[in-house]
Amino acid sequence: MLETSSALRAAAARVLEDNWLGSSTVPSRGLYPHQWSWDSAFIALGLRHLAPERARRELVTLFNAQWRDGRVPHILFNPDTPADAYFPGPGFWRAGRTSGLIQPPVHARAVWAVHQADPVGSDTDTFLATLYPKLKAWHRYLLAQRDFGGHGLVSIVHPWESGMDNSPAWDEPLSAVTPADPGQFTRRDLAHGEAADRPTDEEYCRYVRLAAGYRDSEYSDVRWPTERDGFTVEDPGFNALLADAELALAEIAVALGLPAAAAGHRESAARMAKAMTERLWDSRAGFFFALDVRTGKVCREYTCGGLLPLLLPGLAVAPALLNTATGPRFRLGQVLAVPSYDLTSPRFDPAKYWRGPAWANVGWLVRQGLLRHGEDALAHQLRLDLLNLARWTDFAEYVDPLSAAGHGARSFGWTAALAIDLLADEES
Repeated sequence: MLETSSALRAAAARVLEDNWLGSSTVPSRGLYPHQWSWDSAFIALGLRHLAPERARRELVTLFNAQWRDGRVPHILFNPDTPADAYFPGPGFWRAGRTSGLIQPPVHARAVWAVHQADPVGSDTDTFLATLYPKLKAWHRYLLAQRDFGGHGLVSIVHPWESGMDNSPAWDEPLSAVTPADPGQFTRRDLAHGEAADRPTDEEYCRYVRLAAGYRDSEYSDVRWPTERDGFTVEDPGFNALLADAELALAEIAVALGLPAAAAGHRESAARMAKAMTERLWDSRAGFFFALDVRTGKVCREYTCGGLLPLLLPGLAVAPALLNTATGPRFRLGQVLAVPSYDLTSPRFDPAKYWRGPAWANVGWLVRQGLLRHGEDALAHQLRLDLLNLARWTDFAEYVDPLSAAGHGARSFGWTAALAIDLLADEES
């Protein structure tokens, strides 16, 4: 047991050192042996306290793989790792060293935090000046190419793009997708964890069908929304993270002496917050729900993604959303960290990936939102929960929010990194 803060910090630092490849960090050596997009952003938040230069390199490495259209791929494959170590691997995607999907845009917030940890080193490396145009292109791709609903919100085209792969929010839109033949591929994830904790084979077959279809459209955001076996969903979590990223981009623009650009980013964030409230907020439920753009149906599942709009300062519906967060569906402050799914649902499963377990990154994000809305006591309790769960489970990938049992990979990158960041709060 890691009884002291210094012991926990040292153990977390060892995880990041063990997972370091030289220019980026793998989430876990066995299950996830490559660089993942939003993992790297969260990992950089921890690395900035240990080695700011490494944190900068983590993010620059990721953005060096940015596509010409501005998208940041969700996986950057390590050429030194066998091609069959992970499925879908580089041969499946036919996109060189990357995948063709994306993940939530948490990068601008990470870039700004990494700069603040070491502004002198950052300026010497021209870190902000290098990444600002890349971040702008990334956000421009999302806002210009992925607004399939035409209301100023981004759509995801695959559950993996949400970062919350098997969330119950995707069940209904995913049910319209024809599953791929399971004999055409081998799941590598089941060799590194309990099958009961992972997405089902049927879900995985639908994931593969979607990924192959998007690939076969040549990753066209013009052709793909019209495909029969498609998936087009406005996710409140993804959109809240983009709005927050626009606010971070405004801070970066100010630091670079670009006040007009900063104002534009703030206006963009405000437009997104307004569109989310008008389109995804349910006042009777007190919650943000995902929306299936293809059918116009609301995905009425209470998942942790619907809590992420708490990140937005000045959110008019924040008091109602906080009532839902602390109520019976999530019991924030009463259970451990933030359950990923509705505790009152008969389908809640405390061990099943994104269908119940608590995740360190979601807890970290919700804590930021609580602080921005003056909920300091809840934020303090959440910080303690996240640190204790990291301590008790050897930095597990995800945990049972009722029993604290760890699940998934151990020595997981962002669990360790965010523990370091939370410990730094104690010192500040």
